[in-house]
Amino acid sequence: MTIKHIFKFCILLLFFSCNNDSHISKIEGKRVEINEAIASDSTIENFIAPYRENVNKNLDSVISYAPETYSKSDGELNTAIGNLMADAVFAESNPIFNKRTGETIDFVLLNHGGIRSIISKGNVTTRTAFEVMPFENSVVVVALKGEQIFQMMDYLSKAKRAHPVSSQLQLTLNSNSEVESATINGKPIHKTATYYVATNDYLYNGGDRMTFFQPNDSLYVLDYKVRNVLIDYFKKKDTINPIRDNRFIMLNN
Repeated sequence: MTIKHIFKFCILLLFFSCNNDSHISKIEGKRVEINEAIASDSTIENFIAPYRENVNKNLDSVISYAPETYSKSDGELNTAIGNLMADAVFAESNPIFNKRTGETIDFVLLNHGGIRSIISKGNVTTRTAFEVMPFENSVVVVALKGEQIFQMMDYLSKAKRAHPVSSQLQLTLNSNSEVESATINGKPIHKTATYYVATNDYLYNGGDRMTFFQPNDSLYVLDYKVRNVLIDYFKKKDTINPIRDNRFIMLNN
């Protein structure tokens, strides 16, 4: 059964279902596997073609340039691509958050597993952003007490994965993977202070076992997809230059 035959069957089914004088007593069907053996329908292909061409044109539009290839496996605790994503979320989301609330995002936390592709050396396109972040995750900002921030630092110290954090957070571990120091914008974290942490809705809801986002003082939904953050960020950069730095390090001694 081709797609064309399936379409005709659906039309007939709709016709009979709308006819008050007819009653369907039994419907039979079979599983049709979608694979290369199914012949394409030229009518459908011709209808879709201009839309496909327009989508591909938009996806392949060059919006920046990468001088190197960046991968989420190029660092133990922080990676260039992870740093770029966290810093991009801060740079693009903070003005929106500040305009709505008068407050400032203190730092950003994302997840290592959310990075789904490398950024290859060469032209950076809209498609690049879709490949790096194919999910529909959106940015949220959570108001947390310092006590919960300490829980977050403890989680990061034990995660042994390069979960992206923005440059406002400085986290240092000792050789036993214990938190040696943690500062936000160069200042110690106070248990009773309120901090505004940007993350994605997946993590806010407990993804990757990040349960420290709840309960919280308040939640701000920015209606801003992380993928769109990347696109907007890339468009502002003629050449991206993400680097590994000391925002999250382990001491050797």
